[in-house]
Amino acid sequence: MTQTKSASAANALKALSALGQSVWLDYIRRDLMATGKLKRLVDEDGLAGLTSNPSIFEKAIAESPDYAPKLRELKAKPGLSAMDIYEAVAIRDIRDAADALRPVYDKTKRRDGYVSMEVSPYLARDTQGTLAEARRLWKAVGKENLMIKVPGTPEGIPAIETLISEGINVNVTLLFSRELYAKAAWAYVSGLEKRAAKGEEVSGIAGVASFFVSRIDTAVDAKLSEIAKAGGERAKTAEGLMGKAAIANAKLAYALYKDIIADKRWAALAAKGAMTQRLLWASTSTKNPKYRDVLYVEELIGRDTVNTVPPATLDAFRDHGRAAATLDAGLDEAKAQLSALEGLGVSLKAVTDEVLAHGVKLFADSFDKLLAAVGRSS
Repeated sequence: MTQTKSASAANALKALSALGQSVWLDYIRRDLMATGKLKRLVDEDGLAGLTSNPSIFEKAIAESPDYAPKLRELKAKPGLSAMDIYEAVAIRDIRDAADALRPVYDKTKRRDGYVSMEVSPYLARDTQGTLAEARRLWKAVGKENLMIKVPGTPEGIPAIETLISEGINVNVTLLFSRELYAKAAWAYVSGLEKRAAKGEEVSGIAGVASFFVSRIDTAVDAKLSEIAKAGGERAKTAEGLMGKAAIANAKLAYALYKDIIADKRWAALAAKGAMTQRLLWASTSTKNPKYRDVLYVEELIGRDTVNTVPPATLDAFRDHGRAAATLDAGLDEAKAQLSALEGLGVSLKAVTDEVLAHGVKLFADSFDKLLAAVGRSS
C-alpha cells in the first residue's frame, strides 16, 4: 500500500468526507498497526474505519512473517486448537486497530472509528450459534469501537435485532438483495426500540449494513454475455446493460434507506439520539478490467454512507478518483435498467440468492484455509 504523495493527492479521498461519505479500509495486517501506517492513513487520507474478514486474515497470516513469533508462542501452549490460536492472533490485531482508530471514534462522536471482526462463517445459517459467538467476541475484544460482523442471511436477521438490543455494535455483512437489506435495517430499528422500551440508552449503539456491489456485476455480466453471444436485438440490450446492475441495485437500496429514516419509527429513535445504520458499500474493487478501477467508489458517493475499499482501490482513488455526489442521481434510469434486465429473463433475485450462497461458502472456504495456515505455521 502506497502512502500519500502530497496534500493535494489526498484531497480526492478527503473530499469524500465533505460529501458525507466515510472511507474505511477493507484490510488488516500486523504491520498496519505496528509501523504506524494505519495512523498515517487516518491523518493524511482521512481514513475513518477498518473491516476484516476470514479471507483477509488468511492472507495476512499466510503471507506475512509478522505473525510467526506469536504463532510459535501460542502453539507451544498445550491444549490450544487452531481456532483458539487464530482468535488470539486476530483479537490482538483487532484491539490494536481499535486503539489506533479511537481518536476518530472520539472526534466523530462514535459515528466512525470502528474496526469489524466477523463471527465464524460456519455459523451463517445458525441464529443461536451466531448470537453466542458474537457475544463472546464482543467480550473478548473489549473495545467500544468494535463492530461484530453478522451475515445478512435469513438466519442472521433475528441475531442482528437481539445483538443491537443488547448494546453490541453490528456490521451486517453479505447483503446483496434489497429485500434482505430492508430486513436487516428494520432489525436494527427493532433492536434499538427494545433498548428504548427498557429505558436503556440508544445513542451509543452503531451499525452498518454492508451491501456488496461488484460481485453482482460479475454474476449478471456472465448471464448478459451469454445473451449477447446469441446476437439480435436482445444482444444489443444485453451489451448496454453490462456493468450497470450492481450500481442500480445499490442506488435503489439507498433510496430504501432514505425511506426508512423518514419513517415515524425512526423519528422516535432519532429524538432519543440514535444513530442511523449506514449503508456500507462492500466488494468495491473492480473485477472487470474493462471498467474504471474506481467505478464502485465514484458512482456510489452520497451522504450518510461508508465505502470500505481494499488497499489497491484506496490508492487508485487517491491517485485519480473524482469526488462528486452521485448516489442520488439517475434513480429512474436505475429502475429502468433493472426492469430491462428482468425483461431479458435475468432475475436479480435469483442472482442475489446465488451470490449470497456463494459468498457464505467462499468465507467458509477461506476460514478452512485460515485454520490450515495456522496449523502449518511454525
